[in-house]
This record gives sequence, C-alpha cells and structure tokens, in this order.
Amino acid sequence: MKKLLFSLFFVLQVVISYAQGVQEIKGKVVDAKTQMPISSVSVRIQASTNSSLTNNEGNFTLENVKAGNQDVVISYVGYITKRLPVEVGDKVIDLGTISIDEDFASIEQLGIISLTENDLSDDNSSNDTSSGLLQATKDPFQQAAAYNWGSAFFRIRGLDNEYGKTMINGVVMNKAQDGRPQWGNWGGLNDATRNQVFSAGSTPSDFNFGGILGTQNISTRASQIRKGAKAGFSASNTNYTWRPYAIYSSGLNKKGWAFALSASYRGAKEGYFDGTNYDALSLFAAVEKKFNDNHSLNFTAIYAQNKRGKNSPITDEQAELKDFKYNSYWGWQNGDKRNSRYKDVSEPIFQLTHYWKIDEVSNLTTTASYQFGHIANSRLGYIDGINPDPTYYKKLPSYFLNKIEPKYWSMTKEEFESSGDTEFVNTTRALLDQAQYVKDEFQSFGQINWDEIYTINQANGGASKIMQYEDRQDDKTFSFNTNFKTILSDHVTLDAGFNYRRVHSNYYKKAVDLLGGEFYMDLDTYQDGGKQDSDLNNPNRAIGVGDKFGYNYTIDSNIVDVFTQFNFDYDKFDFYVAQKIGYTSYERDGKYRNAVYANDSYGKSGLVDFNNYGFKGGVVYHLTGRHAFSVNAAYYNQAPTIRNTFANSRLNNLVTKDLTNEDVFSIDGSYIVRTPKLKARVSGYLSEIKNGTQINFYYADGVGIVDDNGDFLSTTGGAFVSEILTGVNKRNIGVEIGAEYQLTQTLKATAAATIGQSIYTNNPNLRLNSDNVAKTFDYGTAYMKDYRTGNGPQTALSLGLEYRDPAYWWVGANINYMDHAYTNISGLRRTENFVKDPATGQPFSNLTEDKLRSVLKQEQLADFTVVNITGGKSWRLPNRNIIGFFASVNNLFNKQYKTGGFEQARNANYEREMLNTQSGTNTFSNKYWYAYGRNFFVNVYYNF
Repeated sequence: MKKLLFSLFFVLQVVISYAQGVQEIKGKVVDAKTQMPISSVSVRIQASTNSSLTNNEGNFTLENVKAGNQDVVISYVGYITKRLPVEVGDKVIDLGTISIDEDFASIEQLGIISLTENDLSDDNSSNDTSSGLLQATKDPFQQAAAYNWGSAFFRIRGLDNEYGKTMINGVVMNKAQDGRPQWGNWGGLNDATRNQVFSAGSTPSDFNFGGILGTQNISTRASQIRKGAKAGFSASNTNYTWRPYAIYSSGLNKKGWAFALSASYRGAKEGYFDGTNYDALSLFAAVEKKFNDNHSLNFTAIYAQNKRGKNSPITDEQAELKDFKYNSYWGWQNGDKRNSRYKDVSEPIFQLTHYWKIDEVSNLTTTASYQFGHIANSRLGYIDGINPDPTYYKKLPSYFLNKIEPKYWSMTKEEFESSGDTEFVNTTRALLDQAQYVKDEFQSFGQINWDEIYTINQANGGASKIMQYEDRQDDKTFSFNTNFKTILSDHVTLDAGFNYRRVHSNYYKKAVDLLGGEFYMDLDTYQDGGKQDSDLNNPNRAIGVGDKFGYNYTIDSNIVDVFTQFNFDYDKFDFYVAQKIGYTSYERDGKYRNAVYANDSYGKSGLVDFNNYGFKGGVVYHLTGRHAFSVNAAYYNQAPTIRNTFANSRLNNLVTKDLTNEDVFSIDGSYIVRTPKLKARVSGYLSEIKNGTQINFYYADGVGIVDDNGDFLSTTGGAFVSEILTGVNKRNIGVEIGAEYQLTQTLKATAAATIGQSIYTNNPNLRLNSDNVAKTFDYGTAYMKDYRTGNGPQTALSLGLEYRDPAYWWVGANINYMDHAYTNISGLRRTENFVKDPATGQPFSNLTEDKLRSVLKQEQLADFTVVNITGGKSWRLPNRNIIGFFASVNNLFNKQYKTGGFEQARNANYEREMLNTQSGTNTFSNKYWYAYGRNFFVNVYYNF
C-alpha cells in the first residue's frame, strides 16, 4: 500500500506545462446515402488525445490542434472509418460536409458473433471465446479473431474472458462467481448496444483500469444511438433458426428529450446439434433528458431472457457409433425432442446515468445500476444408483469389451476357437454378445428414455427415483460507478474512476419436474444411512415441484475498485501511467445443516477478504505520422472468484486452503503502420499468471480414499471428489500480425496470423475433498509443468479479399487455418497417485517410464482449414429509406473438426487406465466439442 501511495503522489507531482493551442478544425458529418447528419461520431487527430464528438446536427470542432501535417480520423460504429490528411497553419480549417459510408459487413457481423457465443463454461468447459469482447474493434487481427476464428473458440493471447473487463455505461458486468461476463444479459440487442469502445490488452481505457485481455465499454446513451428506425429478419442454422428485430431512436429533440426502443426474438425448435432448442426474447429502452449544456440524465432498461438446450461433449466411441452431432442430453417424449439440460438466464438490468460537463475541460459521468434475476442450469437427479444417462459407461460397448481377458486381443479367430479353454471362450463370447447388444441399442436409440423414467417413478408409490432439477444462482446486484475526466493541459489528461458492487447471491437446487412421481426424498443415497439428509434441521424431507433441496446457501460479495490514469501527449511520444487499488470480500451463509458437515455448513462462514493493487503504463513513439512503435506493461493482482474461494460451497463453509490473490503480469510491443492504403500491426506479447486456483468435481476410480475403518469406499477404490489445485502458474507468449491493404478503390486484402504458446510453468499442489468421509486429502505435487493449456488454437492464419462496388454491394471471402489446440489435462492423473497401487502404496511393477509418458501424453487436436464467404447489397429508395440484405456461409466445405476437449479423470491410476483400455477403446476416454459444419446466416433489413 505504501508503494502504491508513493507512486500516486509521484505521478501527481509531474510538472504540467500549459501552452496555447495552435488552431482549430471544424466540419459536419453526414450519412453518405441519406445525407442526414449523424450525432456522436468520433472525430480525432490521429496519434493524439485531441478528439471531439459531433452534435445533433453532425457538427464538430477540434480545438488547439498542433501545426503541421495531421490526419483527421472520423469513426462511428457500423460505418467505414475515414481519414483526412490536413495541413494545419494559422487559419481555421473548415472541412465542410464529410460523408461516411455504412460498413454493412461489420454491422451484420455483430449478429454472427452471437451465434458462436455458446457460453459453455456452465458445463465446466474451457470453451469460451473472446468474440463478444471484440465487437467494437477495427484492428485487422482482432477482427479476424472475432469473426473468422471465434467458432473454433480461439482466445486472444490465450486468455480467458476473466482477464478482460466488460462494462455497460461504466458498470462492470463480469460476474463475481467466475469472473466472466454473461453475454446473454444483452444478447440479441446488437443495434442498441453497438456504441462500444474497446481498448486492446492493457492499453488505457477512460472507464476502468481493465485487464490484460482488454476493456470494453458499451454506451446506451439515448441521444447517441443512431437516429431513425430499423426492422429486420435473420435466419440461420446454428444456435437459432430465425430472428425478427426492430429498433427506433428519436434522436435529441428541441426540448432535450431522446429515447430509443429495441426488441428482438431468437428461436429454434432445434439448432444445429440434435435436441438443442432455443428461446430468447430481448427488450431494450433508453430515455435521456438533457437539462442544459452541462447536465443530462439517461435511464436504461435491458431485459434479455434466454433459454437454450445444451449440447453434450462426446467421446470418439460415441461419435463413431452415432456421429459428431450426437447429443446425449435429449430424448423423445410425445413426439418431441426434450432436452434434460438447458440453460435459462433472465437478469434484467436497470441503470440511471448522470452526465455532467463541469467545465470546458472536465466531465463527470456517474451510473447507479441494479440487476436481479437468475441463471439456471438443469439436469436429471436420481437416487439408488438409477442413472438415466444414455452414455453411462455400462451402456457402451467398450465397458464389456474391456472386461475380456487381454490375451483375446492378440489372438486370431482360429486361435480363439481352438484355444481349448471352455470357460475363457464362453465368457468372452458372452461379453462380445453383450457388447454387440448395447452397441445395437445405442445406435438405434441411445437417447434419454423419458417413458421409462415415468414408468419407474409411477411404480414407487408416488416417490420419484429420477427427477429434473435446476442448479440455480439468483443474484441481486447493486452497482455504483463514477468516472472523472479532465484535461490538465495541452499535453496531459487525467482519468479517474470509482466502482462499487454489492452482490447478494442465493445458490440452491430447485425441483422443476418429478417426472410422473408425486414427491422426491431429499436424501443423498450415496452416503451412509446417518449422513443422507441435506438438512438436519428438516430431516427425511419429501419435496415437490418448486421446492429448494440438496443445497441452499447465500454469498454476499462486496467489490471496490479505484483507479487513476494520466495520459501524456507530445509531438513524438505519447505515454500513460495508471494505478488501481481494490478490495473484495465474500461471506457464505448456509441455510442447510448438511449431515456430512454438520458443524461446518449451517450459518455464516465469516468474512473472507482480499486487498488488491495494480500498475500499468505504456509509451507510443511516432517515428512519423504513419509509423509508430508502442510498448505496454501491466502488473496487478486480483481476488479469486467465488467459485475458487470455497472448496465445496454447496455443502460447507470451508475456504480453499492456501488461497491467495492471483498475480498477473503482461508486456507487449508493437510496430504500427497506417498509410492511405495499408493498415498493419505486428505485436509480440508475454503474460505470466501466478498463484491461480482451479476447482473441479468428478468421480475417480483408484484414488485410494478409505473410510474411518480403513476400507476403500468402493471396490475400485473410487469416490466422488472435488479436486483443488492451488499455486497454478501459466505463461502465454507469442506474436500477432494483422494487415489490411487497399489494392484498388474497390478491392481490399486482409491478413492475420498468430503463433503462440500457452503452458503451465510449474507443478501446483493438488488436494482432493471427499464428501463420503468429510475429509480433504493432500495428493502433493501435480506434475503439470510444460503441458499446454487447453485454450483453443495457438496457431492461426487468415487471408481474405473483399470487393465493395460503388453501387453499394459487396462480397468477401476468407480462408482460415488453425492448429496447436490441445485438450485440457487432468491434474490428478499427474500426481504420484497415478503410479502407485492404492492397496500397497508402492509403484505398479509393470509400469515403465516409456509407458507412463505414452499414457500421459497430452492430446493435440487435428489442425483444420475452413473457408467463409460473405456478401450484401443495399438500395436507397425514392423516399431516402434503405433496404438491404446480408448473407454469409461459414465452413463452406463442411469441414468436421473438434474445437476443444478434456481428459476424464475417472481412471485415477495406471491400473484402472490399463483395465479400461484393454480392447483398444478407453471406456473413459477424452471428451470433445465439435464445431458447426457448413452453416449460414441471412439478414434482411429496412432502415427508415
């Protein structure tokens, strides 16, 4: 803290020299087609902080512009950026009326992004993507990452979304639960949320200290939403199949009022993957009152409900028996496909923002926000071991094939028939018959049998054995944010901000369907008889639809962030320094006294809190007006998320042992060139993330956990566990290249490439917690150093051409190559437990180093190449209204490829691995997600 205060005071002591500006530039910006003025267009002097916004009449003025050759950059979301070279002398420069053209490709690509944002993190997958964060960028490399590589779950610089900040009107939208934004909270409202500012990496942002992935702020100020009306209809064959939408914006009227309304609906009876239905309604309203030139008040309301059927990860065995579109989560019921697992999000947002122009050089923007609602993830629950999952391992051929004696697999048919061992032959034939039977059953059906579930439940006196429930997270979030910006001199600008969030979260199971039964017993039948109750305060409880059960607790979070940032602008050098301090606290309050953790589950956990700080800075050197070099560096620490703070928050108050702040360091350097024809950037980057925590839940055979009597919990030495990895260190290093070249006035070439490496740089500590014995076991070192992190392709290349005809039609195509994607590894399989016999504690005698390396080799997914094409056309009608369409076909040649995957930890030691792979097919092999095959997106719209 002393170092932080010292640095703050040091920055404030900078000698600020005041000088008079040289001249001013003015002009008016209009739409090229309609010739109507456009408000809130950004007009700035390239390579400086001198900027302005157009007013309601489209007029702007840039004051105190330095003498000499300058480039005026005119940009607005959804329009093609225009650059005008000017020579500034001793006179006012009037640029007159400047026309800018709509960028129909970028407008419609906002819709394409929403198709790839599956948000699979709710299934504990790593398949999130940076696409949503990059919507506002015009950088060639980042555009390729968002639009061309997003479907492969490519991550910018190997980073999760928790290392970026997403805001609406300055209010941070990253969730306290996992640090990631919930994109669905404003999904389907592309036109209403298109006013965005994105700062890449750790570069400065006016709104927040940010993260090392980038900082995105969405503005919903009514007067800055493009004036007019638009209605359209989209069709696709990915997440949803159809989408009507509309928006109307009044602009600012003479009485100082402005309002905007938008609505859309996205729906599908079945998406691209089997059984994935989609239902999403989105509504938006913003009203602004401008009281005078200094004060405006804006109210925003966003409601985006989204319910979608999920798609399961699958093994190679399952894909071969079915196909890559196989989804185990659904089954036929009354002639319809019913998905047992859906995600339902409904979290409306209400914000009130005050804009205060204090004087000609200072502005204060303050937002109060309230958000409430739920995130629900459904699944089937069961008791007495009746597992309805069609991919339960005993329902697959590999289970029976791997029970056959190993010698069979090296025999010829003749050797087997003439072996003379009658028992071996008969047993083998029986297992082969069973394998063939379940294979036939799986291929002909292989889905959830809803009719069978109802039959089971109706045969037990009204007591359901199987039911459908939701894992619920009900949040109430109050946020307050204020940002101050002032020009201290011709060379120095100050940004400062304060952000506070208080989140009250209620986590619980909710019964949604008893599936033919009348009640369900709130018991964990995998526990011993005296420890089966979820709540000892209400033992032996029968529940009905709508009841809470299983677990029920709240967590109160308080998060405070304060930052300051100084931007310095000189002729050859621009540089900035920023700093932040923060505070985060969590407290769990258990509503149930769990029978396993009777003394550690009910009531409050006590406060768990963290203090944070951070620094960042950067410099840009302008070699000329068109060539520049930049360097950015950042160091900060951040509090662990709720998910990682409590070792098993569903059942107890226990805090993760050895929990600390996560340390984040990043540095990057770039060469940037901008000429009338060429726009390019070459960057190198390095990030180090240390002291991370990862928590996973699964069942593992061979973990050697014993009960109080010293007996294994199961015949396989297996148990359901929570895995806790602490002290996890990662490194991301690589090179990025992005370029656009205007070959002719109508033809543009684009290129983007990255070569990166994302690895674990140490061997973290691993603990397993078993609810069966209510204990945590230290498994020591997990040997993960130098393994790749499973974060999508680490090598990517894109080449594209785009033709824009003066008659307002365009067509484009790009080819994309991606490689070096890896599955997520299991930490448990890389501890000493994997090589030791749980019965003796000694290494397996038949295990050699070569065998161990082969078994634990990380899987690299196959490389792939995909081609995408896009095109569109617009027409101006006699009444100056516009009608147009956009179409795209992605993965034109229907390439089938895996986007990610993970190792199952079920085989927790070498013996179990060998027993479950004897046939050559691992019963518990890696699971994968697949990309869409050939898919399309079409949009027709009418602007009026």
